[in-house]
Amino acid sequence: MADAAAITAGQVEHLAELARIAMTSDELEKTAEDLGRILSSVARVTEVATDDVPATSHPMPLTNVLREDVVGTPLTAEQALSGAPAAEDGKFLVPQILGED
Repeated sequence: MADAAAITAGQVEHLAELARIAMTSDELEKTAEDLGRILSSVARVTEVATDDVPATSHPMPLTNVLREDVVGTPLTAEQALSGAPAAEDGKFLVPQILGED
């Protein structure tokens, strides 16, 4: 890749060493090429993104479809606990998992 911002295999090797990732020379070359392609793609996007182009986060406009927030009748404690396998003092009773007293 002839681009000035191209990633070299040496730079990839340095990053791999910092991240403690073992890479073969073929993997280093392929990763350098892939990263170079990514950099050139990002550079092309920045050329197109001018002040008159609005920023987008999704190719199609999205709107949330939410229902109205309607106040309802809440469950009583007895109703909430009626389907529980075990309850004690108006609370759900679950097995101890942390081994604490």
